[in-house]
Amino acid sequence: MLCFTTALTGGGRAQAKLRHGNGDALLWIRRHFHIGPVTGAAPDNRMISALVASYGYFAVFIGTLLEGETILIAAGYAAHRGLLDWPLVVVVAMAGGTLGDQLAFMLGRWRGEALFARFPALAQRKEKVFRLLARYDVLFILSLRFIYGLRIAGPAILGSSRMSMGRFALFNVIGAALWAVIIAGVGWFFGAALEAILTDIKKIEEVLLLAILVAGVGIWLWHRRRATANIDRVD
Repeated sequence: MLCFTTALTGGGRAQAKLRHGNGDALLWIRRHFHIGPVTGAAPDNRMISALVASYGYFAVFIGTLLEGETILIAAGYAAHRGLLDWPLVVVVAMAGGTLGDQLAFMLGRWRGEALFARFPALAQRKEKVFRLLARYDVLFILSLRFIYGLRIAGPAILGSSRMSMGRFALFNVIGAALWAVIIAGVGWFFGAALEAILTDIKKIEEVLLLAILVAGVGIWLWHRRRATANIDRVD
């Protein structure tokens, strides 16, 4: 099993990036993407990060196929560090997102009534989807995957309508491209912001430590004074 750094860049290039990059940011990356030996508690998204680290673009494809904003953000961050290729992340995510929604559309087309009978919550969203479609038409189809609760349900419900498969496929591809660029971009710019924050903290860490120490002493003295005052009041 090859990690995603080796799959993209080859061992030498990846190791060079890990050696010469920002130390604090790379420690964060190693923790969250499980690259190399790391100590400390794992994050809540440990399983997702491990999938990205172990399977690279394949993990991005499967994650976006199944509804993977989190894994796409993680991949965008890895791309910011040069461990994945950002354009390729976008292309893979676009492919996964397009296929996932197209499959949901086809499922709704072929098994819509059975789905609505099996999942009442899905049936309850039909009216909302049809109302939004009638009002916004193409704009709604393009923004479907950004609307909470309709990422998978929306295409399935549209599949049960009279919309042609070709029309949905066209706007599905465009919407997936927009979604992949935006969500992967969030991961990319999050990485830049994190590095800036870590760099600033590194510069002022001694001042921060002193401030925390002074604040701690001040709080201790305040509590001590209050305790003494309470004792005197009792006496």
